[in-house]
Amino acid sequence: MSPPLGVSPQAAMPLQPLVCADTTTRVSSVLNRDVKQFGKQHMFDASEETCWNSDQGTCQWVTLDFPRPVKVSQLQVQFQGGFSSRLCKLEGCRAGEELVKISELYPQDSHAMQRFQVEEKVLDRLKITFENSTDFFGRIVVYHLGVLGERL
Repeated sequence: MSPPLGVSPQAAMPLQPLVCADTTTRVSSVLNRDVKQFGKQHMFDASEETCWNSDQGTCQWVTLDFPRPVKVSQLQVQFQGGFSSRLCKLEGCRAGEELVKISELYPQDSHAMQRFQVEEKVLDRLKITFENSTDFFGRIVVYHLGVLGERL
């Protein structure tokens, strides 16, 4: 079925969460290697009580390998104030290719949910690099990470 006249096909497709049970997630580090309490799974559990807490370091990152190609349109992130990133670099690629830069985002040091529109790219892998942490030791704390767009 075609979209109504004057409406682009992209506008007719609502954004959907792209991270699913079959998405492979990797992170740069976990505080004290305590994956049960501070592991990557907590970014996607929709709980306000849990979070991914990185260990200290100059640069932290998350990679997402999707089970099939996706078109990413929006990134949602909720940090803990005082443990956020001043610069997020997004890179992505198709399977078997090298990562290429998609965009740079400049989050606020806040506990509020932040939403960023990103240049739409078809990809199988997304890497989010958190630079310039507001924490003196370089730790990043993420309560929620959402990647929205379209599954292809």
